[in-house]
Amino acid sequence: MDSNNFLGNCGVGEREGRVASSLVARRHYRLIHGIGRSGDIAAIQPKAAGSSLLNKLTNSVVLDVLKLAGVRSVASCFVVPMATGMSLTLCFLTLRHRRPKARYIIWPRIDQKSCFKSMITAGFEPVVVENVLEGDELRTDLEAVERKIEELGAENILCVHSTTSCFAPRVPDRLEELSCLCSKHDIPHIVNNAYGVQSSKCMHLIQQGARVGRIDAFVQSLDKNFMVPVGGAIIAGFDESFIQEISKMYPGRASASPSLDVLITLLTLGVSGYKKYLSERKEIYSFLAEQLKSLASAHGERLLHTPHNPISLAMSLDGLQANSDKAVTQLGSMLFTRQVSGARVIPLGKEQTVSGHTFRGFMSHSDSYPCPYLNAASAVGITREDVTVCIKRLDKCLKTLKKEGGTAKNMIIGILGQNVLLRSIW
Repeated sequence: MDSNNFLGNCGVGEREGRVASSLVARRHYRLIHGIGRSGDIAAIQPKAAGSSLLNKLTNSVVLDVLKLAGVRSVASCFVVPMATGMSLTLCFLTLRHRRPKARYIIWPRIDQKSCFKSMITAGFEPVVVENVLEGDELRTDLEAVERKIEELGAENILCVHSTTSCFAPRVPDRLEELSCLCSKHDIPHIVNNAYGVQSSKCMHLIQQGARVGRIDAFVQSLDKNFMVPVGGAIIAGFDESFIQEISKMYPGRASASPSLDVLITLLTLGVSGYKKYLSERKEIYSFLAEQLKSLASAHGERLLHTPHNPISLAMSLDGLQANSDKAVTQLGSMLFTRQVSGARVIPLGKEQTVSGHTFRGFMSHSDSYPCPYLNAASAVGITREDVTVCIKRLDKCLKTLKKEGGTAKNMIIGILGQNVLLRSIW
């Protein structure tokens, strides 16, 4: 249905869907024109009726999935061919037209660079609100947020930028309370729901936040929630006109690849298939927690108590830190060279400057978290075998480090292991 595939088509424009490589044409199913028009990413493109139809279908199916996952009152959404960070930037730039005097974005701290840089890229000044420690959990400091609103003035604040899915021991923000604050002070509220679609708890928080207060848009990644290649996100909200306003802010046409990938995936899985993945993820979260708790106990550590985080877990590394200052970071490199991906090892006292702002205790979401720790997550698509193999390799690494006290010998072993891995890949 795209004009570049019409047998009698005669193209005399600057963009006629011509592709030099047959391999590239096959890779894209000859859907070459992309989606949208120069003024609106969601608009119908006359030369690309097929691609436009697929895009409309994708947006409809994705909207249904968001409702299925727990945000039943969501009114509108669209797939955008940018990852989460740039999609958040697009939301902030759209709000600029509604609040031209605003300079600040209030942001409960989460140590992840792309969401911080999304605010800088949009031209705003992030106001970082430190989290409060409650037991082992890092939670939203609501009083500090309200103080910042009163101090800066509501008219000077573009929005509150909150987070659901995150690495433990940080937990999802108190969305209901933040939504009420935003409603009270008439401040927009944008939610970074990066990999929260797979969690019924994260989706429930968004639904409740919109019910009792104000949420203008929430953004989620395609690859993290739907097991497709990196490069797409979903921007969704409860006011259809505002979501349309965001789609019209996107300049030019866009790649159809992310839309096509997620449509193929969802049609392949169906409702029952996707629900099965969500159910299995939740079950394996409990299995991962049990295995980490058992391993931690065996090594004189403990599983941090973070019941409000439905995806990520954390295990203390106090004993490892006592053995050697370098042992904690060394554990991370040892796991990587042993093909354990995704595990994050967080040492104490790391400083990192991001776009001019210096974060103390970077990656721990806090200036001074009490202990170093290791993260592991139960994300959609994980298997019991992934957990079993990870725990086995982690156990071996901890035993090695404690036995040798984190000496240079292990660094050599790690380097040799990496070389063996690279040779085997080659």
